[in-house]
Amino acid sequence: MGLSVGIVGLPNVGKSTTFNALTKTQKAQAANYPFCTIEPNRAIIQVPDSRIDELAKIVNPKKIQFSTIEFVDIAGLVRGASKGEGLGNQFLANIKEVDAILHIVRCFEDSNITHIEREINPINDIEIIELELLFSDLQTLEKRIDRLNRSAKASKDSAKILSCAMTLKEHLEQNKPVKTFKNKDSDEFRNLDKELRFLSNKEVIYCANVSEDFESKYLDSLIQYASKNNSKVIVICAKLEEEMIDMSDEEKKEFLLSIGVEKSGLEQIIKTSFETLNLISYFTAGVKEVRSWTINKGTKAPKAAAIIHNDFEKGFIRAETISYTDFIKYNGELGAKEAGAMRSEGKDYIVQDGDILHFRFNV
Repeated sequence: MGLSVGIVGLPNVGKSTTFNALTKTQKAQAANYPFCTIEPNRAIIQVPDSRIDELAKIVNPKKIQFSTIEFVDIAGLVRGASKGEGLGNQFLANIKEVDAILHIVRCFEDSNITHIEREINPINDIEIIELELLFSDLQTLEKRIDRLNRSAKASKDSAKILSCAMTLKEHLEQNKPVKTFKNKDSDEFRNLDKELRFLSNKEVIYCANVSEDFESKYLDSLIQYASKNNSKVIVICAKLEEEMIDMSDEEKKEFLLSIGVEKSGLEQIIKTSFETLNLISYFTAGVKEVRSWTINKGTKAPKAAAIIHNDFEKGFIRAETISYTDFIKYNGELGAKEAGAMRSEGKDYIVQDGDILHFRFNV
């Protein structure tokens, strides 16, 4: 499964600069005026994982394949976007496609860079965006309610969905996001969300864009706000991240250490995205290819096999399983097998992060 992260925020907060830095491109135009991004910029990059490198040292494969993550740089949203202000609803629609939202929040002072709201106030900035997402959901839901009203008399299923939709409408009218709706576990809500892909139901990661010294008087309030919403905060300096685009991995590591930073913005975002969306990776390791596969935490072996090919799930027999730690400890599959560290797992086995799997199937 591919992971898609949409980068949102007010104009001039550093979205396109962050996108360029994360994807090592100059694809997105970054300028000191609103709406320099019009069409969303997209880039698919490999998810760095040192475990694959270690596996490759042992297996010596012909090819290495990392998991991927897609970043989507979405045009700056403004107050009234749900009513067509700024660049309007077409850009809210772009957010429907992504799995998670990376909300870039300006936490730096610079008189040379215009702030569309005239003052730097991260919480206010966040609330503007999140209310626009909520208002867009409300408009979408109201249109669905109109259609449900016409079909509810003839269909019990439609009547149940209509009842759920009306309750959700009341919830949104109190300026509460979809993610806090009390009936999210119902089949009726799942039906609505599958069709409408509510924006305010998506997981959000806040990304504080700070100055080069990594100091900001706004960070404490942002962290407190995020904790109330069970969200996480990443702190980066987009300007410095962009300066590292042309550096080698070794140069980048040395540079980060010199400024007292352990992980790059990309590494922080990927790690936090996986944690937020409850994703893990398992591996297949053979002489042809060492490869990483992304699945949801809690996935059973047959479903994990289906990520490779549907036939693997249909004809699933067993999964020959070695933990990453044992694979490294015993220097590969043969050593793990001889040490009794290879297990034969059945249909109910829940795949663990870092498992090296070989699926046996028959169709």
